This record gives sequence, structure tokens and C-alpha cells, in this order.
Amino acid sequence: MGQRKLVIALLLAGWTACAAAQPSAGPLYITTEYSPPTSMQEGDKVIGSATEKIREAMARSALAYTIDMQPWKRAYTAAQARPDGCVYSTTRTPERERLFKWVGPTDEGDWVLLGRADRQYHLQTLEDARALRIGTYHGDARDEYLRARGYLVDPAPNDMINPPKLMMNRIDLWAAGLRRGSAVLALNGWSTKIVPVLTFNRVKLYLACNLAVPDATIDKLNAAFAAMERDGTSRRLERKYDTWVTRKIEGPQ
Repeated sequence: MGQRKLVIALLLAGWTACAAAQPSAGPLYITTEYSPPTSMQEGDKVIGSATEKIREAMARSALAYTIDMQPWKRAYTAAQARPDGCVYSTTRTPERERLFKWVGPTDEGDWVLLGRADRQYHLQTLEDARALRIGTYHGDARDEYLRARGYLVDPAPNDMINPPKLMMNRIDLWAAGLRRGSAVLALNGWSTKIVPVLTFNRVKLYLACNLAVPDATIDKLNAAFAAMERDGTSRRLERKYDTWVTRKIEGPQ
């Protein structure tokens, strides 16, 4: 009898260990930041071109999920901390490659140094900005990139603090990420005051998922994104937001 109990106990222990090792099959907890036209809030719903691509990929993969809009640092940290967490739109860099499992790309973008329209900068390469104060968003990919290369960065806890700092000459340049149809300058009335000075990198952005998210889930989502690219769905969803900035500024037509 004692031996039988021992065998049962061992079997139960093995089953428990295997069950604990299996990733959660619950819905994915997806976070993003406010970054029109790829992700923004409309009422209680998160919309945008990248958001709709992700929703379409989730539907094609028959996966449950939620999307929550947060400040970038909190959104990014949630994806690192939660075994069911993912975050977009995340720049895929060599430094981040092993931190996540990657789905996409959801979008492409430029890393741009923005300056005051009433100032002459004469920048040909990033090295020409070596002596200038560059405003960054603390903890984002551009901040990490410039900091690692020894540039004089002045990080802000919120990226929207940088334009006023630029206009008050507290920084010389603002390192921003401008994606297809980026609306940040137009929506805030900065289009004539703040202008691109130098594009110093071209990047692809992804849905970055916690390493505990099952490989099968990642494979399904990447297959869905590839199919959406082939059948034109991705471009259709991008076109849906081509005039979003104009509509937002001018109102309904």
C-alpha cells in the first residue's frame, strides 16, 4: 500500500510540474501607447492602422485578447513582466531581440532629428549632432541608441514634453519616431515651427510578446500577418487612416 501511494504521489508531482511549465492559454494582454495614426483612443476602443492589423491577425488566428492604452514605459514593462503580455509598436533592435518573441512587422518608421524651423542646423550625418543637446523619451529605442553611442541626450518622462523644450531652447534637437502618416506635428500645431532636420535610421516595428507566450501562438500570428500582406489587407487598413489627420483637424467632411 505504501509503495502504491508513493507511485501515485510521484505521478501527481510529475503532472503538476508539467502543468506548471505550460504557458497560460488565456487571452493575450496587449498594450500600446497613443501614437496616431497607428494607435489612438476613440471612446473606449483603441483604434489605428497598426491596431486594426493586430485585431485582424488575432481574428484570423482565433485568439482571445485585450488591448489597453498606457504610457509607453508602463506598456513596455507590462509586456516584459506578464507571461501573457505583448506590446506594440515596438522597434526591433539587436539589444531587444532576445527579450521578446516578435510578430509582424506591424509598421515601418524613421528615426528623425527634429529642430526649430527658424534655426539652421547643417547636419549631414548623425555625427554632426555630437555637440548638440538631443531631447529623447526616457527608455525608448532612440534614447537607448543615442545614449549607447555617447550622444548628449536629455530624456523626458513623456515624449510630448520635448517640443515645448525645443521651442524654449532647452534642447537643440528632438529625436522622434515618425511613422507612415504620423500625425503628431499636425495635430499639435507644430508643423510650421518644428521641422525634420536629419533622418538617421529606418526601422520596422512589431508586436513584441513575452517569452512565455507559446511559440504556436507566435507562429499563428506571423502566418496571419504574412497572409494579410499577400492578400492586400495590410495596405487596405493603412489606407483607411491615410486621411485621418486631415479629418481630425478639419472635422467631419
